[in-house]
Amino acid sequence: MVEEQIVKRHIKDERVIDAMSKIQRELFVPPHLKNSSYDDSPLLIGGGQTISQPYIVARMTELLRPDEHSVVLEIGTGSGYQAAVLSLIAKRIFTIERILELKRSAEERFKALKISNVFVMSGDGTIGLSQYAPFDRIIVTAAGPEIPKNLLDQLKDNGIIVMPVGTEAEQVLLRGEKKEGKIEIEEHDRCRFVPLLGKYGFSDNGV
Repeated sequence: MVEEQIVKRHIKDERVIDAMSKIQRELFVPPHLKNSSYDDSPLLIGGGQTISQPYIVARMTELLRPDEHSVVLEIGTGSGYQAAVLSLIAKRIFTIERILELKRSAEERFKALKISNVFVMSGDGTIGLSQYAPFDRIIVTAAGPEIPKNLLDQLKDNGIIVMPVGTEAEQVLLRGEKKEGKIEIEEHDRCRFVPLLGKYGFSDNGV
C-alpha cells in the first residue's frame, strides 16, 4: 500500500511514509471490510462516516507538516486512523468526534495499540477546543463550506490548518498558514469528503 499508493504518488515526507508503514489500516475498518483494508479508496465505518483512502491521509498529513513538538487538533476522529498516524509524528493530538459510538471504538483501538498521546473528545468539532488552544496544527477530516473562524482563532501564529472546503458534492483541499494573525491559503488536491456537521459547518439538513 505504502509503496504503490503513497510513494509512487509523490508523497516525500519520510516521517509520513514511516508512520503509515507502521499503522495497520486493517485495525481501523469494520471486520467485514478487512479484505479491502489496503485498497486505495475510502471505506464506510458506520454512522454515515468513512475512513479516508490511504493517499488522502498521507497527503493531508504531509500538508500539515507536524513535527515532534506539534500539538494537533483533529476535527472528525472517525475510526481513529488519521490520529493514529499523527501519533507517531506529533507530540499530542486532541481529536473531536460527534458520534458517540465512533468515539468509543476509536478510544478502544488507541488503548489496544498503546497509543497514549491521543485524547478523544465528544462534541461539535466546528466549535473546536478553546480550553486547550492555541494549537500548532489543525486538521479537519470532513468538508465544510468554509474554514470555521473558531478554528482559525484557535490556531497559533505560524500554525497550519488543513481542511477540505467546497460544496457537499465536491471540495478542494486547502492549506492555511497563520502569519501575524492573518491566514494565507493555498489550494491543493480536489477531493470528496463527508460533510462537516455542526454550528459552523453544514447542518444535518444540508443547509
